[in-house]
Amino acid sequence: MKLSTKGRYAVMAMADLAARQTEKPVPLAAIAASQNISQEYLEQLFARLRRAGLVESVRGPGGGYRLADDPEDIFIIEIIRAADEPLQVTRCADGDGVIGCQNGEACITHELWSALSRQICSFLSHITLGDVINRRNLALAAEVRRTSALPMHHAGEVAAGAAATRREPEEV
Repeated sequence: MKLSTKGRYAVMAMADLAARQTEKPVPLAAIAASQNISQEYLEQLFARLRRAGLVESVRGPGGGYRLADDPEDIFIIEIIRAADEPLQVTRCADGDGVIGCQNGEACITHELWSALSRQICSFLSHITLGDVINRRNLALAAEVRRTSALPMHHAGEVAAGAAATRREPEEV
């Protein structure tokens, strides 16, 4: 999977910031020391996170950063995308397409890696920063959010762990 240090470090830094969330802004030096990430690198990441509207900066003495929203409302996929990190498992240059796969054709394992990439993106789209810092069961949190987004008749079946089955109408 192509997830470089940019995406991982952005999530780590945002989790650190969320865990320290108070009225006072948090200086990048504190996050850098805590996460063992260079402050210069964090400055680049936080510029991207600020442009994406995920953090707010406060200048001057006592300045730093704070979350722009509640940790429960910031999804991990947003952080990774703000860090300009592509999430893909295929070797294709265009992600889910076939450019660069195998001479313009999908290789034999293309659908496997493509489906895995979609699953990863879906999972990260259902996990919040709040889930991470509160050390929740992430698989359960993602499943609850995923099923709560389904229509009610289907959500109940999934939540109960039952397979979605439909009875055929009886012949009259």
